[in-house]
Amino acid sequence: MTFEMRHLDVAGMRLRVHHAVAEPAVAGAGATAMRRPTVVLLHEGLGCFELWRDFPQRIARATGLDVLAYDRQGYGGSSPLDRWPRPIDYLNRESEVVLPQVLDHAGVGEALLVGHSDGGTIALLAAAALGGRIAGIATMAAHVFVEDITIAGIRDAVALYETTLTDPKGMRARLARYHGENTDGAFHGWSDTWLTPQFRAWEMTGRLGAIGCPSLIMQGDGDEYGSPAQVEAIVAGIGADQPGGAPAGLATGLMIPDCGHSPHLQAPAATDAALMPFLRRLAGG
Repeated sequence: MTFEMRHLDVAGMRLRVHHAVAEPAVAGAGATAMRRPTVVLLHEGLGCFELWRDFPQRIARATGLDVLAYDRQGYGGSSPLDRWPRPIDYLNRESEVVLPQVLDHAGVGEALLVGHSDGGTIALLAAAALGGRIAGIATMAAHVFVEDITIAGIRDAVALYETTLTDPKGMRARLARYHGENTDGAFHGWSDTWLTPQFRAWEMTGRLGAIGCPSLIMQGDGDEYGSPAQVEAIVAGIGADQPGGAPAGLATGLMIPDCGHSPHLQAPAATDAALMPFLRRLAGG
């Protein structure tokens, strides 16, 4: 598959989108993009398309599904942020306002959401808000409340960023390869928001009960931004508001050993072994 890049004008922003469409022979006999869900990748709080590395290609090869990834506002090749910190409800707005418009503009009907960190949280919120349009979700290092470990990890990142501002090999320089003029907005739009005192009370566990689609919830056992309590809360909460409670097996939690905050990059074999069959099953393949 080849990922074609274009820009979409969505919600007053210009967003860079990469989209790979499966050939009929790969997708399966008689399959069409309208009948099969599209995998939609939702990046982390400092991410963009390039920082997924080879993950989009791995999904495309393993599943034969269309794959779409976009840079959110303030990241990569998309419009810059106009201010930061972001609003406290920025994750909700992304899932309930921006994402549906991206899907509409890109011609995506049913979606399988795969999200990392902030993107995982957006996937959860979208599954709660968009109902049957979301066929399933897989998250890596999603957060549904703020922990001490989260704040400590972000403060460490801020210290590293600020002490290497002029270092050509430092954190800011590395991020600038991918975010260009968006670099400071990408970093501070993430760090300043999470470190805002008001954000400490943010949580979304009450939204999990509305999720009615199959969910795979993954996290590294050495995640520097979240404890296993995140996975436990997500799995326990998903589907709780469904009539009769959550069906057995609706949500599956997976702690990946010897892995930090980025399972798809740090433990690709273990991540793919769980994720790819999950996606194929939901696509009917």
